Amino acid sequence: MATKTAKQGKKATRGKKPPNLTLPVSEEVEPVNMESMGHPEIYPLVLTVKTQEIFHCRPEEDVTDEQPYKLISKDTFFEDFRNRGPISDFYPVKKIIQEYPGDELLLVYDKDFKYGLNFYLIGTEEGKENYLNPPEVPEEQEEHKEHISEEVYIYKPPVSKPWVSLGSEKEIEEESVKESTKQIKYMISRKRSKFGAPIKFSDQNVSNVKDAYIECTAYPDKNFTLKQLEKDIGMQVVPQIKDMSTQTKWTYPKNATTQYYPREFSEEEKEAFKQSKPLADFLDNVSVSVEIALQQNEITNTFIDDWKCLAEEEGTFGDKTDTYLKEYQSFTDLHSPTEKMITCVSWHPTIFGLIAVSVAERLSFEERVQFSGKLLLQPSLILFWSFSDPIHPQLMLESPDDIFCFQFCPSDPNIIAGGCINGQVILWDITAHADRIENIKSGGSRSKKATLKPMFILEPESNKEAMYIRHCAVSSIENGHKKVITDIHWLSDTFEVNRLGSVFENRNGICCQLITCSADCTICFWDIRPQKISTPQPTEKKKEESIEIPFDVPSTFLHLDLSWKPLSKVRLSKGETSLDHCPTKVSLNEEHLLYKTQDKALAQSKAAKAGEMNPYQNLEGGIGDHLKPIDDFCTKFFVGTEEGELIYTDWKMERDPETGRLMTKKPVSLYTVHDGAVHTVQRSPFYNDIILTVGGWNVAIWKENVTIGPLLQSCCAPKRYTSGHWSLTRPGVFYIGREDGFVDIWDLLEKTHEPALSQNICITVITYIKPWTFSSKQQFIAIADYYGTLHILEIPWTLSHPSTNEISSVNHYFEREVKHLEYVEQRKSIREQEKKEMELEKEKKKVKTYQKSKEQMEVEMKIDYDSYLELEKTVLMNLGLDKVIEKMSFIE
Repeated sequence: MATKTAKQGKKATRGKKPPNLTLPVSEEVEPVNMESMGHPEIYPLVLTVKTQEIFHCRPEEDVTDEQPYKLISKDTFFEDFRNRGPISDFYPVKKIIQEYPGDELLLVYDKDFKYGLNFYLIGTEEGKENYLNPPEVPEEQEEHKEHISEEVYIYKPPVSKPWVSLGSEKEIEEESVKESTKQIKYMISRKRSKFGAPIKFSDQNVSNVKDAYIECTAYPDKNFTLKQLEKDIGMQVVPQIKDMSTQTKWTYPKNATTQYYPREFSEEEKEAFKQSKPLADFLDNVSVSVEIALQQNEITNTFIDDWKCLAEEEGTFGDKTDTYLKEYQSFTDLHSPTEKMITCVSWHPTIFGLIAVSVAERLSFEERVQFSGKLLLQPSLILFWSFSDPIHPQLMLESPDDIFCFQFCPSDPNIIAGGCINGQVILWDITAHADRIENIKSGGSRSKKATLKPMFILEPESNKEAMYIRHCAVSSIENGHKKVITDIHWLSDTFEVNRLGSVFENRNGICCQLITCSADCTICFWDIRPQKISTPQPTEKKKEESIEIPFDVPSTFLHLDLSWKPLSKVRLSKGETSLDHCPTKVSLNEEHLLYKTQDKALAQSKAAKAGEMNPYQNLEGGIGDHLKPIDDFCTKFFVGTEEGELIYTDWKMERDPETGRLMTKKPVSLYTVHDGAVHTVQRSPFYNDIILTVGGWNVAIWKENVTIGPLLQSCCAPKRYTSGHWSLTRPGVFYIGREDGFVDIWDLLEKTHEPALSQNICITVITYIKPWTFSSKQQFIAIADYYGTLHILEIPWTLSHPSTNEISSVNHYFEREVKHLEYVEQRKSIREQEKKEMELEKEKKKVKTYQKSKEQMEVEMKIDYDSYLELEKTVLMNLGLDKVIEKMSFIE
């Protein structure tokens, strides 16, 4: 019994908590957070299955990998505290929940036990917002991380050097620890009789504190202290050196020569062999197979590379293996103090790897008016970027205001024309700085010809300092455009236009005229030559003028500066109203010539000639009066407007018969297809009469002289379209930029109702798209965005190399769409004719009802009256009143 009681007492003792270990219920336990890991707002928790069911946060049901969090209101926590009290799993963070400023707390499921437990609670409002809306990492940091990850660590073994003593041995001996105290030895002994003696256990009284429980607590002993000594240890690693050598065995050299000569038949043997029967039989047997082999060689190219032609059709018609644009390089102006966007992009016509972009302030009209004083202090630039240096621009062209469009001169790439936001047209001449962007070096003794070294081959160290270039001439503010210039084009060097819009032959052989359109509802033609023939001036006046010219401004277009006026203005009237159309983009009939591949060599040859003798230096001779007119020239062109309209009109002027003033002809046709401003009007580089328009939420393809409507009109896109461009090598491919940073790639051979591919390029609006052919095996496309970044992407093989007969296939598609439009138009006319006939029949029926005779009307009235009497009689009979009617009729 005593033993049993002792065991029960021990169990009772274990079941109770010691007095010094119990905590009162009123005291709150300090919650544990992840401050050590840099997240003081995170509090890990263990939630039981019951708690997960109460708060609807069961894993894989309420919280998943796609949404691993749950927003729980504070009232739900307080209700759980009232129901379950201290046994609630959220009781350790009760104070955090009470002091939380918001109404809902974020509970996150920690599937991977990142913070040690299965759930964690975010105790701050800022932490909740950071988790729900994580901050975006800038593109520069992402590119820097990718650049760091791509670097490969190269191990360099240490090189052994001879030991040179500098007195460190003495310091090591002084700092080394030596034993200064004697060691203490203890000896423990025991009587031999106690070794191996049996042990007896006995029961003890539980009530006796001394016998039942003894607590041995740790305490610091003041009599004994252990001091930690500081050690300085020096180590030196010396690699093992092993010298090895080997020697090849040199055998005895021996020179050997041999001489041989062909064995020939004698003349008698040759004649006998020619007349032999075996030779004749051999030639008869082999001649047929030789003829077949020769014919096959003529029909089939035996030297063609079959591997290159393998699966070419499959790769073009829907192969998804290599269709995405690959990031090649990007350019951003890091030195600009303000935030700017890219408005226009143009590749250099002759120097590969050099691209020019115009930038403008990202401000609205009201903000421009507010900060107009500060904007005057900031330079408006056109930046020249090179593939060799993505950080420093090679040249910077200054302008009085932001440039929204510019274009290189086709005759001389050193001449650049641009349009400003204030309506002025600007000209630059960078001939004096051509050495900076192209390096012409003479070859060695073997080659005396000069070779052109492209810009992207130059070392970046030679182009770190960018050069600012001032403009040569700027147009007059009073006589030019009144609003922003949205598009600019050089007229071809084959013709020129006079003040009335008539076309004449260009005898100069260079591009001397421009066309611009602006938001002030005008289209202007400009001539860079003086309007009047210059007269010789005295030498004194010339000296005075030469002194006034700044040293860094070329005098190429000095005669146009601040006095340049448009040659003619074209207004697009809306007809009966006094309002005019507001043009945004222009497409001329000669535009497709700029995209022909054979014209690249022509442009380079013209550029070389311009370098030797600049024809723009002799423009002061004036415009010739006797020019040969071109009668069969098409003066009609396409214009896109801010209202989403596409206008096909003529630039020739005509005189008003009443007032005698020169007026613009009425538009030939007007289409309203786009539900927003038109951003692109471009002719196909393969078909002169096919036009691509981009604006609003859709895309359209038109055919010149087809007035029914567009050949192709896309459905509404998820985001607005902002830019577009045809492919330079594939006739059925074009690229469309959207405002959400995506590029839609259309392939008419694969799909015609939707884009074949959509690829994300950036996170903001795409402002401009410009492809360029670097070589037959490599093509690039430049995509500019609203944040001022220029993305250079490499076009894949499937989007750059056309399939066999692709030009004829796409042309057949356009012809089929034209026939479809004609068929639809015929059906419409037939339906309208049927509708008119049905209306005429209805009118005839109405007229017949009014043309009835009196006799017919009396007969019809009598029939109606008889039917009424019959109905009255049947009703009375049903009511039982037929006898009363008979008596009344008898009395009568």
